[in-house]
Amino acid sequence: MKSATFRIWRGNAEGGEFKDYSTEISEGMVVLDAVLQIQAAEANDLAVRWNCKAGKCGSCSAEVNGNPRLMCMTRMDTVPTDQPITIEPMQTFPSIRDLVTDVSWNFKVKQGIPPFTPRPADAPDGTWRMQQRDVNRVQEFRKCIECFLCQDVCHVLRDHRKHGEFIGPRFLVYAAALEMHPLDVADRVEALAEADGIGYCNITKCCTKVCPEEITITDNALIPLKERVVDRLYDPISKLLRLFR
Repeated sequence: MKSATFRIWRGNAEGGEFKDYSTEISEGMVVLDAVLQIQAAEANDLAVRWNCKAGKCGSCSAEVNGNPRLMCMTRMDTVPTDQPITIEPMQTFPSIRDLVTDVSWNFKVKQGIPPFTPRPADAPDGTWRMQQRDVNRVQEFRKCIECFLCQDVCHVLRDHRKHGEFIGPRFLVYAAALEMHPLDVADRVEALAEADGIGYCNITKCCTKVCPEEITITDNALIPLKERVVDRLYDPISKLLRLFR
């Protein structure tokens, strides 16, 4: 059995510092195992958020060696142990304590997006009919576990702090799931362009790279939404047709 050194951020919104801890590493361990081992043996007051330890609750999001990751899905055999392993909280959100951040802003953003608004039932039995290909298109977006790693890596939020002007990739995916739903009739295009700030996204695909559910955020959600906004608000031919209508 070998040991590894973890350099963990300790502090709160007022400040803090990294502290080094050493712990034994065994086969099959993930980063969360090591952090909890340190918490149990050396740092009982270490604040760390986790729940399922199966990559489905999204609670244990943090930055491992500067990369936004789920600690429960980051295997120790994929992390170099010949130097200290840096563990710090997500940088996009305010610090509460140690590895725990305040992600409540995300839930406020979600409340501002027009909810699912189905068209009237179109079958004699009072239900709806839709094509399986349309169902498949939005099903991918429903895999999101709201770990907010895509929000953390997005430079518009992380570097430029545009929280009041941009809803971030997580909620553009949420909007895409509604906009592309074959039964939904709500119109969110103007809100996407204005209040939601979709124009800030420059499709770097960093959000797609960190998604633990492997949702193709950029190609399947962000770009199609951008196309809808451009077609509606900026395409000269579309504008001309609307004038004649």
